[in-house]
Order: sequence, then structure tokens, then C-alpha cells
Amino acid sequence: MHIIELENMEFFAHHGCFGEEQITGSKFIVDLKIITDESLSEITDNIDDAVNYQILYNIVCREMKQTSHLLENVCRRIIDAICTETENIKSITVKISKQNPPMGGKTGCASVTIQR
Repeated sequence: MHIIELENMEFFAHHGCFGEEQITGSKFIVDLKIITDESLSEITDNIDDAVNYQILYNIVCREMKQTSHLLENVCRRIIDAICTETENIKSITVKISKQNPPMGGKTGCASVTIQR
């Protein structure tokens, strides 16, 4: 079993339930954790035998650009896309944190984590 993590990926996006959030946008931090079997790539040292980190990042980036009301929806789309576009994924966890959410007071972030 191998764990691949892409941590603290930073995006500016327009997710939120309020119209002004979708207009002005916010900063989001995305953490991705994948459990897979990379045994072959250990031996071959060939990227074609491994889960390519750049492909994972590109999928997250693409899905973050698509505006949603809920972070749950964005997490689900990221998970679905990664499971569809890559192989040998045993488990996947996506955490999205919205920095300084409009909560009526000082809040560092609001986060949603989904694991499949």
C-alpha cells in the first residue's frame, strides 16, 4: 500500500451560496490523499506505472474552476474525476478549506472532507 498526498494546493475560486461569493471569489486550500498500489513503479522507476501527481493536480485545478454552491459538491466532483481518470485507487480523501468564510465573525476557514 502506498499513500500519495498533495497538500496545501491553493486556488482562487468562486464557490459559495451567496451571490457576492460567486462574484468576488475566495481563496481555497485543497488537500488530497490517495491510497494506491505503486509496487510496479517501485521496480520500474517509470511514471507510466505510477499515479501521476501532475494529472491529479490538473484534475483538482479543473474542478476548482467550476463554480458550485457547496464544497461538498466540489469534493464529490474531484473524487469522481480522479476515480474515472486514473487507475489503482484504493481510497481517496479530499479536503477543501474556504479561507475567511462569510460567517458574521472572524473564522480562519470552513472545511469539508469526503473520503471514499
